[in-house]
Amino acid sequence: MKRVILPLVQATLFNTIVFLISISPARAQPVIGFATFVSGLSSTVDITHAGDASGRMFIVEQGGRIRIHNGTSLLPTAFLDISTIITAGGESGLLSLAFHPNYEVNRYFFVYYTNLSGDITIARYQAQAGNPNLADAASGVVLITVPKPFSNHNGGDLNFGPDGYLYFGTGDGGSGGDPNNYAQTGTSLLGKMIRIDIDGTAVPPYYTIPPDNPYISDPLVDDRIWALGLRNPWRWSFDRATNDMWIADVGQGAWEEVNFRAAGTTGGINYGWRCYEGTAPYNTTGCLPAPNYISPIFQYPHDFATGGFSITGGFVYRGTEFPVLQGYYICADYVSGNAWLIRPDGLGGWITRRQAGASNISGFGEAENGTLYAVSLGGTIYRVTVTSVLPVSLVSFYGTKQTGYNEIRWNTADEQNINRYVIEYSVDGSNWVTAGEQVAVNQPGGHSYSFNHYTSQTVKLFYRLRIEETASGLSFSQVISINGKAGAIRVFPTIVKNNSIQVSADRPVTRIDIMDNNGALVFSKHTGGQQGYFTINLPVLSHGLYWAKLQTDSGYEVVKLLIE
Repeated sequence: MKRVILPLVQATLFNTIVFLISISPARAQPVIGFATFVSGLSSTVDITHAGDASGRMFIVEQGGRIRIHNGTSLLPTAFLDISTIITAGGESGLLSLAFHPNYEVNRYFFVYYTNLSGDITIARYQAQAGNPNLADAASGVVLITVPKPFSNHNGGDLNFGPDGYLYFGTGDGGSGGDPNNYAQTGTSLLGKMIRIDIDGTAVPPYYTIPPDNPYISDPLVDDRIWALGLRNPWRWSFDRATNDMWIADVGQGAWEEVNFRAAGTTGGINYGWRCYEGTAPYNTTGCLPAPNYISPIFQYPHDFATGGFSITGGFVYRGTEFPVLQGYYICADYVSGNAWLIRPDGLGGWITRRQAGASNISGFGEAENGTLYAVSLGGTIYRVTVTSVLPVSLVSFYGTKQTGYNEIRWNTADEQNINRYVIEYSVDGSNWVTAGEQVAVNQPGGHSYSFNHYTSQTVKLFYRLRIEETASGLSFSQVISINGKAGAIRVFPTIVKNNSIQVSADRPVTRIDIMDNNGALVFSKHTGGQQGYFTINLPVLSHGLYWAKLQTDSGYEVVKLLIE
């Protein structure tokens, strides 16, 4: 069935403002499982393929060995063993592996480890010409060494981007709270995403700096830096289908987070640590206001029930075995065992679903055909599967402003195994408070629900449903908003595909400004007090996140836009 998303609709009827979201009932909800692929390894932290059509999977053991599974069995001899030149244990060791995009020709691969001094080290090796299952240990050369004051927070993941450059994410140097503020210090490589060109030079340091790196002309920031403000990006990835970047950043004491950057968006951005942990202020001394930093698209609290304590980033599933899983980003918590499926909601936001995961997941990795694997520090590699598909229960969700309260309504279809619906509200769309709950009827064919939220607030409120299942699964609805007074302004669609947006305004709009995610003005139009329903044609803009600011005589409204 073709997915149809209706725009937000606003109507003023006897001082009643209605916002309606129609949710496609055709999108099924996959339940993932973890099937043992191979076990008996030692402290496994990463798994990847060589891109050489061999079907082999390369498994990284924290102690310093890289093992090969040839599709049938685990080979007895390690592909590479560098255990004598690394520091292992805790958060240290051999942490990641990435193969050159042209590996079939040049046989180069790159590793991320902590050396005998505990420093982050990026090194290049080459496979033997006469034996593809063995690396040449003597071929190793060090590209970058990053000294660290503490043993923890090493980051530990490197990947080639769609541009052919090598990216790697570093931790903030360790201890707790980033005591040296390295993540916000431009002259330090700690707490950063780094981007280098490993082609074109055969002499030390065996890399150059891409000419379009964002801080080339900034004397206060190292030219190799792509982004700042990370705490401990233990696992991150590129979506092989869209080239979007997903970064899971391990939190301090309260929040774990997932960050997202759409393909085509530039570097030169700041993810906010140590100023902010997730969206919560942490140490804002010398920091800018929160809108100057990139906020996570998803965060979860430190608890065993609904969250965890150490996030392990994953991948967007692009395999062919489970079509229902296509487009879901999958991550997990190392401590609690919870796992999450995240996907766009079609309106510029995100839908998340919590499920039971597996113990001590320390990494994820893709096979060349898109099969997704999860790695346990206990030495087991799992293949991520779909065990069942739950029927979509939510088909509409909307709110109506009444005198003294907001009426929330939703309709379900094929509802089963739902425990309750928790109605949550927020004044900023980020921090949520429970307004009440409704016990699920679980009626075949669906049911209609309503809830009255009595409030005297006159500001715009955001609402969502937390859908709790009897099997401990958890998912969230899309977010709707209800203005506290008449005269609201809406913009749709928020995912822009044809260089135009529609505006529905109950009060005159005098000007519209479009800004990119760094705050730079890219388009401005004086509308002369236009009111009602009208269209704004935009210039051709690069793919990415933008903000529309609609100016009125009494203030302004800001709306997030995603240009596709």
